[in-house]
Amino acid sequence: QVQLVESGGGLVQAGGSLRLSCAASGFNYGMYCMGWFRQAPGKERDLVAIISSAGSTYYVDSVKGRFTISRDYDKNMLYLQMNALKPEDTAVYYCAASILGGLRVRASEYLYWAQGTQVTVSS
Repeated sequence: QVQLVESGGGLVQAGGSLRLSCAASGFNYGMYCMGWFRQAPGKERDLVAIISSAGSTYYVDSVKGRFTISRDYDKNMLYLQMNALKPEDTAVYYCAASILGGLRVRASEYLYWAQGTQVTVSS
């Protein structure tokens, strides 16, 4: 059974940090491109960061220099370290897995999704 289970969301003041974790099971994790997406109320689900099966990374401009995506192949874990958080980072964050090669930027290219975790940044 495929599972992506997130943890680490919460409430933080602007300028603070949070670390999101995503535990993967039930599929060949090391072969998948992994991504973090987020969805704010009334908005579409947007890409935040990606890490390929080979470890290459991609960030959207709004989080470059503040967020770091990483993965642990031994533990089947995905992480998103978020620093210098801003109120506009407030959203539900989702980790997702894509079997397609390279860096996948479209949500439609991801097969497996976690349940989402709320991140709220107060001003």
